[in-house]
Amino acid sequence: MTIQQRFSPEDLERIRTAVKEAESKISGEIVPVFVEKSSLYTIANYRAALIGAALVFFLIVIFDRYVPTLAVYDPVLIFALVVLGGLIGAVKSQYINLVKRMMLSQSYMDQATRKRAQAAFLEEEVFNTRQRTGIMIFISFFEHEVIVMADKGISKVVEQKEWDAIVRTIIEHVKKGKVTDGIVSAISRCGQLLLEKGFVITHDDVNELKDDLRFE
Repeated sequence: MTIQQRFSPEDLERIRTAVKEAESKISGEIVPVFVEKSSLYTIANYRAALIGAALVFFLIVIFDRYVPTLAVYDPVLIFALVVLGGLIGAVKSQYINLVKRMMLSQSYMDQATRKRAQAAFLEEEVFNTRQRTGIMIFISFFEHEVIVMADKGISKVVEQKEWDAIVRTIIEHVKKGKVTDGIVSAISRCGQLLLEKGFVITHDDVNELKDDLRFE
């Protein structure tokens, strides 16, 4: 599934509208960024290939000892079967998310997601506002990770627990299959939070970052 397939045109419009409504009251910018996965995770393919090859070799040994009628003695054939097992493992990891995820530790995925979010923050120039009041809502679907990052103009006056609560809001909605509702709620809460902290829109306020949704 591509990232665009996760949202209907109506969903995308709801998110855009939520961003515009929130930004119409605040001197800040809210940037939603959605990625299918935060890394290619090629290491998972290598691990799956090794496991597939080892499994085939293990079966060859078992057949040789306990099922002579299925035993393989030709070295070339043994090599070919082991390589085939490795290729099957690698292909499964490449195209089946469940298999790929099984090859990765949670800490490894957390680290990759954090790096990707930091890169997106720079790539999308969320920092490029006069008062450093940009907020990025980053969602990586493969890892089931949500990260909210605020520029220093906001982060210095907003406690981390506030961002954690917004993350929980999105995750709770995702678990219920209501991704768009969660994102819209999070955007609305970001707007409310900035109002509470005094980031009220001024007469000379301009839209410093484009309102388009970011799909990567």
